[in-house]
Amino acid sequence: MYSQIAANKRKTVFLIFFFLLFVGCMGWIFAEYTGQPSITPFVIAGSLVYVLITYFISSKMALALNGAHEIQKRDNVRLWRIVENLAITDGLPMPKVYIIDDPSPNAFATGRDPNHSIVAVTSGLLEMLSDTELEGVIAHELGHVKNYDIRVSLIVFALVAVIGLLADIMFRMTWFRDRDDNNNQVFFFIGLAAAILAPLVALLIQLAISRKREYLADATGALTTRYPEGLASALEKIGKYGKPMKRQNSSTAHLYIANPLKKSSLSGLFSTHPPINDRVNRLRHMETNQ
Repeated sequence: MYSQIAANKRKTVFLIFFFLLFVGCMGWIFAEYTGQPSITPFVIAGSLVYVLITYFISSKMALALNGAHEIQKRDNVRLWRIVENLAITDGLPMPKVYIIDDPSPNAFATGRDPNHSIVAVTSGLLEMLSDTELEGVIAHELGHVKNYDIRVSLIVFALVAVIGLLADIMFRMTWFRDRDDNNNQVFFFIGLAAAILAPLVALLIQLAISRKREYLADATGALTTRYPEGLASALEKIGKYGKPMKRQNSSTAHLYIANPLKKSSLSGLFSTHPPINDRVNRLRHMETNQ
């Protein structure tokens, strides 16, 4: 169990480093493409400012986009006590608790750090799971909080948006650019290729990071409860009876414990989550090796 946690952390650090390098290269290509290489530091600085703004407001946006409403202990004693007990076990501050009125069984955590953490679950999840299974899901979500996965996700999401914005500007410039005035045709074609391919590469990196963090949260949650079967059983039910949520939003899909979007023919390649069967097998392998 500890080895899986360590391995997932190492892989995520590598992916984040590669992502930051990719954003820096994209900023440099953008500056060269516009014929103003001296603006490279300003492009990168502007990107970082955008990342910071997104970092501080994204949690409120995620809750609003998904129709979540905050509850107190009297509103759902069962859920509140499970969250409270697991937060104490993890040594975390008590997060705010939200419920989403949706029959689809799902849950997510958000917040930039443990002191600003939020756990949200759907009404469908509360109805479907036993107490032990619900504990497994909440432990998974608090694992995201404990491992600062949400901070990583927020930063990665903002970086993807920055790359998409730069790519869009470069692509639109191709229609108004006088190629004869460009003494360096190489950067024109490099920039055009980057404008087309960079968003796809950025998305694939984001998805890879998201999948790694799900495995890490599974392992961390199982370590908290000391009962991997609880989360494994919950995931099996979610996989078997789960369905797309009523309010779907691709920008927050990576936050959920299971993909809340409608599946497509390319769902495996462009999924924010690893296959549920694989996650269940890993959890049960942890239990047999305890």
